[in-house]
Amino acid sequence: MRVALLSSLDSVPGEPQTLRGGLLVGGRTVLRHQLALALAFGCKRIVALSENLTGDLVELQHVAEQQGARFHVVANTRAIVPLVSPEDELLVIADGLLALPVEALELVEKAPGIVTLPVEAGIVAGFERIDINHAFAGMMRLPGRIVAGLGDLPSEWNPVSALLRLAVQARQPMRDLPGASLAEGRWQLVRTEAEAQVVERRWLAHNAARDSSDAPATVLARIALRHAGPSLLHAGTRPPLLQLAALVLLLLALGAGRFGWIAGALCITGLAAGVSKIGQLLAQVERNALLASPGRLALDGPIAIALDATLVALCAWRSGLPMDAGAMSLLRWFAPVVLILLLRLLVLAAPPSRAVDWLGDRLALGLGLAVVAMFASFDVVLAGLIVALLLSSLLWLRKVRTGASGDRQAPNPPLTSSA
Repeated sequence: MRVALLSSLDSVPGEPQTLRGGLLVGGRTVLRHQLALALAFGCKRIVALSENLTGDLVELQHVAEQQGARFHVVANTRAIVPLVSPEDELLVIADGLLALPVEALELVEKAPGIVTLPVEAGIVAGFERIDINHAFAGMMRLPGRIVAGLGDLPSEWNPVSALLRLAVQARQPMRDLPGASLAEGRWQLVRTEAEAQVVERRWLAHNAARDSSDAPATVLARIALRHAGPSLLHAGTRPPLLQLAALVLLLLALGAGRFGWIAGALCITGLAAGVSKIGQLLAQVERNALLASPGRLALDGPIAIALDATLVALCAWRSGLPMDAGAMSLLRWFAPVVLILLLRLLVLAAPPSRAVDWLGDRLALGLGLAVVAMFASFDVVLAGLIVALLLSSLLWLRKVRTGASGDRQAPNPPLTSSA
């Protein structure tokens, strides 16, 4: 069985009531990030070192138990011994360590050992010295038999430092941490509130989805995350809340559209698409940082459908076609429905590209339709847009088929020829 040892003993310099493990990065404590790493590593028992049972630890216990792991809080070195059997594997994470989860998992999954840094860089970054050449990088994967040695040590010793010395004496292999990890902030020790604030910006950048799209909604989401991401996360703003905000904006857009303010309503719809994209990017950050699956309240799909339905309704209300009762009134809805379905079809069928990113961007579509709605020829422009998309699709399909036929090899010539 895999066991994790997390530490929350060291206090912030000058603030004895604040522990390193309780510092917030991205609206979550450092200890919560460490727990996510331990659970992703497959640890079924979590041992937390703490002198007091705090509210944060109770919350961590609930998270661990929901994932099927047992959670223990111990206050001294000797209390760890009965919780780790010789057959177990122990993952040790130092107090205040914040590592990019994917990189940390890849490193510890390779083989057991002590993760180390060059001594000069490690000491400057606040890590503990091992010997003349190495510093402890804050993480170890050890065989459980080493833990038995803690029973022979004084209980007031720091358990992580004690395990480090025992591991070195047992000649556990040392695994060097890539230098870029420390230099680029993917592996760091968080010791003060000021450091946590600096780390947070890098943390957001590393855990955000690496989406190179330059579509307006994606660009807006990246800018918002860079400038307002920490404030949103510290305020407890979770992705579903932003999706609900997008839904409220869509209701406002529908209300404005019914009063005839179509251009403004389309702008509000585009804004709702931008807010929804911010929520999606924030959810991606949390999934990457906490290695979690999408939450039960995942609203991305319903919001996307609501966005398209709102655009169809607003375009139909803006149409200049007659409002006669009967089947003729359905013509007002025909062009918007075809446009939205055609855009969805192209996004699904076409290979990823900049053009496809823009076709799937509802912020761009909403603002574009808002401009068109200011002119009398709205229906003509809508029909022209549909025809242009159809022509582009035909040209793309022709190009694909031509390329496919060009790749076909001619049949092999006969090996012999008839006289």
